[in-house]
Amino acid sequence: MNSYIVQYYDEIKAGNIIVGHELMLQLDKVILEVKDPIYQAVHKIKIDFEESEKHINFIQTKCKHFEAPYAGKPFILELFQKAFVEAIFAIQIYDEELGRYVRKYQDILFLVGRKNGKTPLISAICLSEWFCGPTGLKVLCASNDDTQADLMFQAINAMREESPSLEKVTRKNLKGIFFGNPKQKKKKGKFTCQNKGNIKKLSAKTGAKEGRNIGIGAVDEVFEMEDDSTVMPIRQALSTQDEPLYFELTTEGFTNDGYLDERLKEARKVLKGEKQNERWLIWMYTQDNEQEVWQNEQSWYKSNPGLGKIKKWTFLRRMIEESRDSTSKKAFVLAKDFNVKQNNAQAWLQKKDIENDLPMFDMEDLRGSIAIGAVDLSETGDLTNARALIYNPKTRIKYTISKYFIPQSKLETCSEEDRAKFKQWAKEKHLYICEDNEVNQSDVVAWFVMLFKKYKIRCIYTGYDKWQAKAFVNEMKDYGFDLEKIGQGFDLSNAMNSLEMDLKNNLLNYNQNPIDKYCLENVTAKWNSSGTKRMPIKVQGDATKKIDGAVTMLIAYETLDRYRKEYVDIVSRR
Repeated sequence: MNSYIVQYYDEIKAGNIIVGHELMLQLDKVILEVKDPIYQAVHKIKIDFEESEKHINFIQTKCKHFEAPYAGKPFILELFQKAFVEAIFAIQIYDEELGRYVRKYQDILFLVGRKNGKTPLISAICLSEWFCGPTGLKVLCASNDDTQADLMFQAINAMREESPSLEKVTRKNLKGIFFGNPKQKKKKGKFTCQNKGNIKKLSAKTGAKEGRNIGIGAVDEVFEMEDDSTVMPIRQALSTQDEPLYFELTTEGFTNDGYLDERLKEARKVLKGEKQNERWLIWMYTQDNEQEVWQNEQSWYKSNPGLGKIKKWTFLRRMIEESRDSTSKKAFVLAKDFNVKQNNAQAWLQKKDIENDLPMFDMEDLRGSIAIGAVDLSETGDLTNARALIYNPKTRIKYTISKYFIPQSKLETCSEEDRAKFKQWAKEKHLYICEDNEVNQSDVVAWFVMLFKKYKIRCIYTGYDKWQAKAFVNEMKDYGFDLEKIGQGFDLSNAMNSLEMDLKNNLLNYNQNPIDKYCLENVTAKWNSSGTKRMPIKVQGDATKKIDGAVTMLIAYETLDRYRKEYVDIVSRR
């Protein structure tokens, strides 16, 4: 019988199929296990193509697609999918403890770009083993949340329902999917209620993870997981099985130092031969570097093996074009479509965007303006920033003025380079050096008062973070200022998008303030686990870097967004 692994490998070597270096490392090993009799003899490996063909035939004849545009059509596997299934089921190794040959690969890591059919494929494999495997087999679909765990469970159930022969011998209820059907005539046999096998789902939020005994565990989208608290009980629940199957399927994600980061570090050591794990099939569709994503469309196949057949070229091209000018879209597309991890070593903004060419303005130019205030109050002995943002609805340009504060004690402990910068900025009147060991919040309040008394610039709302803000809030209220509490977490995500676009389009004039520029250069984005929101943090978490000025810009943007209609109405009446 022809091997799909050999066909896949030969097509890659002939240049007809493009894969990345990491998948090639695994294929170089698998091809020896399939083709080399000496390697097989030394490592006690045998190949059973009948076993893999049984699962492939089941998927292609019994399973049907359930989502548009392929709903109702047979699940015909692509060559890369057949090779993957064959690697799981055809390769067997002699188990000394059991005294017989067993399935070699029992842990499977499947990393592939989104919309390449990973969840339907693993769902079909699980369903095929549930029917083709031993009686009493229990399958568990898991993920970080109920919705994602339900996706795989519903995919399995939809395939079951689409097939009359499968639906006839099974049933589904709120607890799961089971063998046996009330309409069934037979009372005995593998496909009756006598078979206590089942398919259920589990999420990180579900209680009672311990005490299970399963044969297959499939964990979807592990990129969201902070730690192994969900996966370890599942792996332990497989420990009584002779031939368990444990799947981890995912794209890259945004959780720094989370479970997937550690898992991928370990996987790459195994692929390079730095660590031994003979039972782990590491099937990763990854790019070799980020640059090729932007320079070579053909390289996209490395992370998207279903491109052109499962995933649309037009979709991916559109995603690339949209992400060229947006860091939020760029980070999402690189992680989810190309498995290129975005980390906190990458600056949020490009220097060319920060260094805009808007003409500098004089404070007199803004006399009598209505403004939005913002403040980032420091911890003891650190930098503090106060800011006023003035928006012109007609030109859409925003003007921002700010004052920085730092205690003398901080200057004495910082590096010589930083000390020289701070002193120069103080000389240029951008920074006020406080004589105390910490910034006096009354000095910050006095700056806002000065704006009104000297320039008639009135802040109708001032955004602040609650950190160490009690004295500031009380004093500001005594002067009649209205304040708005703004969290410095993912609440600033929309503000980051708006500020970025304004900088790119020369719609924010910060008067070339050198400290503003310095702070903007030090910001990177921390994403939430789903990649939908971000918050500002220091590049590489370096405590010596300052981002206070960027934070007040974002607080001002968020405050303006909350009161935009009121602000525009006031400005329009003037």
